[in-house]
Amino acid sequence: MNTFGRKLKITIFGESHGSSIGAIIDGLPSGIKLDFDFIRREMDRRAPGKNKISTQRKEADDFIIESGYFNDRTTGTPLCVRIKNSDSHSKDYSILKNLMRPSHGDYPGYVKYNGFNDYRGGGSFSGRLTAPLVFAGAVAKQYLKEKYNISVGAHIYSIKDIEDKKFNPLGDDEKLFGELSRKEIPVIDDEKIILMKDEILKARENCNSVGGTIECMVNNIPVGFGFPFFDSVESLLAHGIFSIPSVKAIEFGKGFDITKLFGNEANDEMYFDENKKVKTKTNNNGGVLGGITNGMPIIFKVAIKPTPSISLSQNTINVSTEENQILEIKGRHDPCIVQRAVPVIESVTAFTILDIILSN
Repeated sequence: MNTFGRKLKITIFGESHGSSIGAIIDGLPSGIKLDFDFIRREMDRRAPGKNKISTQRKEADDFIIESGYFNDRTTGTPLCVRIKNSDSHSKDYSILKNLMRPSHGDYPGYVKYNGFNDYRGGGSFSGRLTAPLVFAGAVAKQYLKEKYNISVGAHIYSIKDIEDKKFNPLGDDEKLFGELSRKEIPVIDDEKIILMKDEILKARENCNSVGGTIECMVNNIPVGFGFPFFDSVESLLAHGIFSIPSVKAIEFGKGFDITKLFGNEANDEMYFDENKKVKTKTNNNGGVLGGITNGMPIIFKVAIKPTPSISLSQNTINVSTEENQILEIKGRHDPCIVQRAVPVIESVTAFTILDIILSN
């Protein structure tokens, strides 16, 4: 449905070309003073229309808090935020009423909602609805840092087949989080920025798109949070992450590569540091054992598919005439959404981690 979370819940609403989008956040502790400048910076990281490597739709993502905040503090009642849509070109999508975009949510949405779905800009399937997720994540990030000293950060691991070096899996890269958040393409190795940007612009010139992977880390999370089996940390994070449009895979720690190791290579050997804190020499399991945090950084990678809306001619179907047809999409679309998805991945991660902590 449109609601996610257990102790901390978020319900998102709206469509890409509706009057507004937004979220209702229920379960926030009372007395939190929100840093609106920080929230605006986070929203700006995701916002469209800033450069040629993203869609030219321009949305300021200005937000209005409708309830749940009084005298500069959260009240503990549902926090409602609304974000106006101001730059929708709905006429560009008129042909998509009957012509289904390949690899998009158009066709299953058409069938599920009996043809009454809002197809303009993808409607409720649009990445536009990740804006309220970033708002919620910014609130969660602020509270996690101030209350628990937990940080969440991510970077682009790859664009198509161009890879960047990854975070140190032992958590020594927290200082990079702020630097990455200020980059147009948030990578660690600055030499990769030009290569990745050129790959995205080349796809744009060819009326095509590219995908990539994002690596995310949760730093300073204590041992003992989460539950085994169905409410494991991996289960809940995967639930939230797969709710983000265009996410197709997730892997924790070494992920699939752990299958290439012997047991003694895959096992994270434990030791006491100089402060008698339990640590591991490696972090192949990504900070989670038995579904519960083990005190090491949570680290995982997410695969983002190429943007399905491209201007190249594609084979599709006309659901009205029940004929095969050629589709040529017009309008403004991202040649790559990976760079804009980084703050979304961070936000959903932060929100989920806070929910896990509050539910523990």
